[in-house]
Amino acid sequence: MFLSRTPVLPTPEQALRGRPEPEFSVPERHTVLGNPLAGPYPEGLETADFGLGCFWGAERKFWRTDGVWTTLVGYQGGHTPNPTYEEVCSGLTGHTEVVRVVFDPSKVSYETLLKVFWESHDPTQGFRQGNDVGTQYRSAVYTHSAAQAATAEASRAAYQKALASSGHGEITTHVLPADGTRPFYPAEGYHQQYLDKNPAGYCGIGGTGVSCPVGVVPAE
Repeated sequence: MFLSRTPVLPTPEQALRGRPEPEFSVPERHTVLGNPLAGPYPEGLETADFGLGCFWGAERKFWRTDGVWTTLVGYQGGHTPNPTYEEVCSGLTGHTEVVRVVFDPSKVSYETLLKVFWESHDPTQGFRQGNDVGTQYRSAVYTHSAAQAATAEASRAAYQKALASSGHGEITTHVLPADGTRPFYPAEGYHQQYLDKNPAGYCGIGGTGVSCPVGVVPAE
């Protein structure tokens, strides 16, 4: 459907039906950080969701960030409940590949995680990252609070200014709430911490080389 033309997101009516329950479970613990993958998480931690292309390399960017407690990859922003990887890759679920980042805000700020996000991919490419083409590779931030939403919007505006100054185009990143209409579905176990299990595996993640400013959120 999407191989001969520009990828197009399906409507809810066009999307695959999915299933009421997942076909698989995720491993119990993170292979690098050692903490549980699935919630509920310890009190005081916060959750952030980022889509920046192939989630194998994206996840590694975040588990290497100080203050991150656990990471897991999955699918978000689509219409099909409990999708499989093959279904997401078909372009008929509407999901994008995302990394769920569970972090300690006393050790790393959400704004710093946004800096990692912006600098680790090219947010101007639309439905692609490098050689990876498809709606599942679009850039997205799914926010878990009004504070996260405000921070993400301010960060996007600041990074757009920095990109424009360096000759880059418009950011295509969606900033949307991670509410009940955009649930996160964990990916299959073999995708979790893929580049730790396969150190020589493919990683299509690459940034623009433009630094993202930190400290751009206006005072309340």
